[in-house]
Amino acid sequence: MTALDFDGIAFDPIGAPPTQPALSAPPHTVPPARPAPYSAPARPAPDSASRTPDPASAVEHAGHAGVPDGRAVEFTRQTRDGAQSAGERATRAGAPAIAETSEGSATAPRDAIAELRTGVVTAHRAALAAQVALQRALWTRAVGTPLSSNGVRVRATAAIAVRGGQRAADSAAVTGESCAADSAVVSAGEGASFALHDVPGGVADDARIATAVLGGHQARAFGAAVEPPANREVSAGETSAELPDTGLAAPRAGAQRAVAGPGAAVPGHRGTAPLGVTAPVGDRASRASVAAREGAFKPLARTTRTELDRAALEALAAGAIAEVFGPGYRRDGVEVAARLAAGEPLVLDAIEAIELYGGTGDGRVVARYDGAPDVAARQAAEVFALFTGMHLCLSGSTSTTATVPLRPPSFPAPPVGQGYSTGSAVAGRVAAHRTLELVVSALDLVPRPHVTGTASFSAGEPDLSVEVTVTEAPGAGVGPGQAVPNLLLNEFHMTHLARGDQATAMGPEFAEYTGVRATRLPTGGLLLVDRVREFDGARGTLDHAAYTTEYDSPADSWYYADTANESMPHFVYMETSLQAALLMGYYAGPTLTQPGTTLSLRNLGGTATVLRQVDLRDRTIEQSSRLLSTTILPGSSLQTFDYTLSVDGLPFYTGETMFGYFSDEALANQTGLDAGRPAPSWLAENPTAEVRTIDVAARRADPHAPLCARRTLALIDQVDVVDGGGKHGAGYLHSLRPIDPADWFFDRHFHLDPVIPGSLGVESVIHAVQEWLLDAGHAASMADPVFRIPADIPFSWRYRGQFLPTDGTVELEAHVKALHRGPHGVTAVVDGSLWKPGLRIYEVTDLAVELVDRRA
Repeated sequence: MTALDFDGIAFDPIGAPPTQPALSAPPHTVPPARPAPYSAPARPAPDSASRTPDPASAVEHAGHAGVPDGRAVEFTRQTRDGAQSAGERATRAGAPAIAETSEGSATAPRDAIAELRTGVVTAHRAALAAQVALQRALWTRAVGTPLSSNGVRVRATAAIAVRGGQRAADSAAVTGESCAADSAVVSAGEGASFALHDVPGGVADDARIATAVLGGHQARAFGAAVEPPANREVSAGETSAELPDTGLAAPRAGAQRAVAGPGAAVPGHRGTAPLGVTAPVGDRASRASVAAREGAFKPLARTTRTELDRAALEALAAGAIAEVFGPGYRRDGVEVAARLAAGEPLVLDAIEAIELYGGTGDGRVVARYDGAPDVAARQAAEVFALFTGMHLCLSGSTSTTATVPLRPPSFPAPPVGQGYSTGSAVAGRVAAHRTLELVVSALDLVPRPHVTGTASFSAGEPDLSVEVTVTEAPGAGVGPGQAVPNLLLNEFHMTHLARGDQATAMGPEFAEYTGVRATRLPTGGLLLVDRVREFDGARGTLDHAAYTTEYDSPADSWYYADTANESMPHFVYMETSLQAALLMGYYAGPTLTQPGTTLSLRNLGGTATVLRQVDLRDRTIEQSSRLLSTTILPGSSLQTFDYTLSVDGLPFYTGETMFGYFSDEALANQTGLDAGRPAPSWLAENPTAEVRTIDVAARRADPHAPLCARRTLALIDQVDVVDGGGKHGAGYLHSLRPIDPADWFFDRHFHLDPVIPGSLGVESVIHAVQEWLLDAGHAASMADPVFRIPADIPFSWRYRGQFLPTDGTVELEAHVKALHRGPHGVTAVVDGSLWKPGLRIYEVTDLAVELVDRRA
């Protein structure tokens, strides 16, 4: 029996003896800086894909090896031209040479797998059923609403209130039907007010509770000072402080400084300060003085303005959004039709505070107004929608706003919009200028961009639930290339591809994938690609394409606050490059060649190299990718890619990778990296080795502990160390961590198809090495130690399996290959593996971690 082995998945196209040749990818070259503009998408002909009717025959694409004779495929890493091997560098420096490793593989006959195939598939399906049951239970526990058997949807027009730590959806609808592109129904997720994520601060005790204000101002509620929680983590050194009641984190020390004024643009967009605005000097650290929680809404544009006077509000009413907020609110091809207070008098006099992560963590506006409270509440919500740049993802879009009164039964209120005028008697006093506070409870781009919140009034009027929805111009399309004329895809499409309507995201051919398990981008804080700027391929052309995408990396991103690295953690490098590469390979349509088949996406492996170190805070990363080949097999498809990441036109990261799309049957038959044979860890094979333990969890519990990954990136709890152990005799690290089915990343990766991201597996090995370097005292003599990803050391990875919520544990080991000491610090290079119970499924080679003194 032959088993093609990708990502730990064996399937049997023919009954031939197993062999494993290598699949060679061409040497990496940088993709063209500007490929030709994308072609209008067209539905592929049924035979447009490269098929393999006889899997025993060879498949070739543009000179790249396919899958000859039904044999297994291995991805062969290609190093960057001219790059020196890590071994050469270490040898010249007097350090132990890094042994070059090959990725040869041997596969044993799998008769036992053939005999047990039916049982394995049945067991896998039972595991999937258990996952679904578990997720329903988690939903019921978190929300208090039973999950239907087919899915969950929440009416976007629900009036959502926040009272006493509970969120009430006045018109929540729980159904199991698919969501139409123009429906007023959104799938429940991190964009909803009752998001399921394991981050403190998802719900506050009261909608009026005040939280930290950007820029370091004291917390307040209508002018009353509010003391920060006593049990928060305190900022110290390289750590960041978290405010448990808000899910916010205080800044990390030592961020690179730059200049940013009130008109500061979204990353990647340049321009001067807005008209009539004095731009105070700021820096990237101050821009991130409050860090976003994982899963928080990411604005499409950014400004440092936190107050608006009447003149600025009148400018917004005239459509001068970029003139008020800054040039980041101007995009090529976007017609700005949005207006504040369109068709009605402007009743707002001033915005005293507008906070991106204020209130309960989703945003807050404090405004003075002179007029009807319901009108003022609507306009305050419209200001916040403009502030987040929602209108930029739909050219020519306008907004509609609705309010719903939320008054106690004993408090009779006059009809909304009536009985209020300047100087009217309210609660026994005259209010010429009254104040409202809008606490945002939900903001999302699915199914259409919208903001939902609760408005409270200083003069005692009844609270109002308010919702602003951004809608496309009448008759305008919202699909690929339609939402904004010169962009094939933007943030709106990415969010739909992650957890919304696939027809909206990818085109009508993908409608069958909406609401079911299918290929998707990650969601929440793991969605790391924003726009497709250029694409020279076409739907149905599967053997080649070149494309340029972008990702904005705000300085307040959760991963900067949670990492032990000086800048971006390694897993973000991997995720953003792999998501960008895969995106347009999927758009080309490999899954469309097998209609009616459920195909799940899995990465299989690759190589990558950091070319130079760069601070990526508040930068736009340009991702240049190429689809190199596609191989279609029964129940699966394989695609190879290469990619280069750049900032300001200068490359800083490059690599190659392979992805697979696999059927349920293929996913059920996993054999790991060792063809199903037992592959115990080095520690299991050396039970008498002398072990010492690093208590990572205890160190993390100390808020003053430096260089420590925290919160969402707390991936390991302890490290067992064997000094002088391992395959290379230079040191051995081992860690075992339980899998909690409620871990935050299962909700993000992927929607309806939860697995641990492979990049977080690699990141956990990095954390083990970081803890070992600190425990060994390498930072003791450093004045300002930081962790970095070293340049010019290519590393490779292979995935041959998946970690499911029900797998119980993650076990990892790392073998130290070399420890290079330089004038500024030390670099460790390791090989590593990860196991699910009984199966080795991840492997990394030449993974490097650098600890340096910034003051050296």
